Amino acid sequence: MTQVKKHFFSGGLKGAEAAFGEQAEKYGISETTYAFEGQTLTREVNVEILSEETLKKGDVSMEIVSARMGRRYAQADKIRKVFQVIFHMVNKGCQVLAIGWIQDDNTVKGGTGWAVELGKFFNRPVSVFDQDKNQWYTWKENRWALDTPVITQDTFCGTGTRNLSDEGKAAIDELFKRSFA
Repeated sequence: MTQVKKHFFSGGLKGAEAAFGEQAEKYGISETTYAFEGQTLTREVNVEILSEETLKKGDVSMEIVSARMGRRYAQADKIRKVFQVIFHMVNKGCQVLAIGWIQDDNTVKGGTGWAVELGKFFNRPVSVFDQDKNQWYTWKENRWALDTPVITQDTFCGTGTRNLSDEGKAAIDELFKRSFA
């Protein structure tokens, strides 16, 4: 099956991003993997190494990130490039799909949380599969609502934890099947 009108963006990292990419390939969806020089990828499909100049277009103050996420980052310089790549993924993807853990403050754990926050900020449809609850949630009316999302946008990004559970992988597989089969 070929979905020529759809395009998937990710960072090609181990876990959720690789699983999203595998499903995109299975359904004939074109794919771009964003990375920075020296980054180790698990999934290397149509890799676009972002230049320092391009990365800086996605730069944001770590104080803003910390305030938005409600936490501090010990290795701010190291994670900055990761956050810059995430910016480019979300900027190109008109729908954000993530696998992780929704926290009590309505943010999502880790770098995945920055993709989710950017998706909210850019007013994108945002859905997260919570690996503790084994359930999809979609951000609606400033809260997480139980949902069974489908991929509706022509461009979308998939991101999430490197520690993908069997249930998280199955959620990705079922999402693509629901959306494209």
